[in-house]
Amino acid sequence: MKSNSEWMSISDMMSGLMMVFMFVAIVFMLKVNNEKESMVKIAKAYENTKQKLNKALHDEFDSSLASWGAEILDDNTIRFKEPKVLFARSSVLINDNFKVILDDFFPRYVNILTSKDFKSDIVELRVEGHTSTLWRAGASIETSYLNNAHLSQGRAFAMLSYLFKLKSVYNHQEWLISVLRANGLAFAKKITSPNGDEDFEKSRRVEFRVMTNTEDKIEEILKKNK
Repeated sequence: MKSNSEWMSISDMMSGLMMVFMFVAIVFMLKVNNEKESMVKIAKAYENTKQKLNKALHDEFDSSLASWGAEILDDNTIRFKEPKVLFARSSVLINDNFKVILDDFFPRYVNILTSKDFKSDIVELRVEGHTSTLWRAGASIETSYLNNAHLSQGRAFAMLSYLFKLKSVYNHQEWLISVLRANGLAFAKKITSPNGDEDFEKSRRVEFRVMTNTEDKIEEILKKNK
């Protein structure tokens, strides 16, 4: 009888442990499911905002893009792609023609981004300078990269400085301080032709790119579910 009693106790204990494990598994599955649902909601909200912003940009700028030598990409990056209009070769000085374009473009752009539909979602507005891989004949890859990095950063900062001082955006300066950034990327994101060769002209460009708080929202969810 004693051995049977001991056996029943062990059996009861194993059954209890199994119940505990099942409970832990269910809680974990619910936690993962809730986290997944939250991620899906954020992804849908991001995609909706992205599409709304894309429409707003096209509605505002489509009639101007051709004359500016610019285009709106699917990710809402605005690319100015006529290098001869932007800067003199190997210079950080903004061409007068490009200043005229920026005077027209930037206030309209800021008005869209600071509207109630988008302002709360934007954490960065990046002004990016891009170059080709070329430098001077015979230059090593190290020399080419370092000089182009210096050049692209100088150009990005020149634009940031010019845009920040525009009287037409004075009432948005506090917001610009919190989000406006100058990034020089050298040829880290060079553009290639269909055959894989670098397109040197297209690689020399200026881009305006917005970053949203989607990543921050995902990180917040992960912290809550730890």
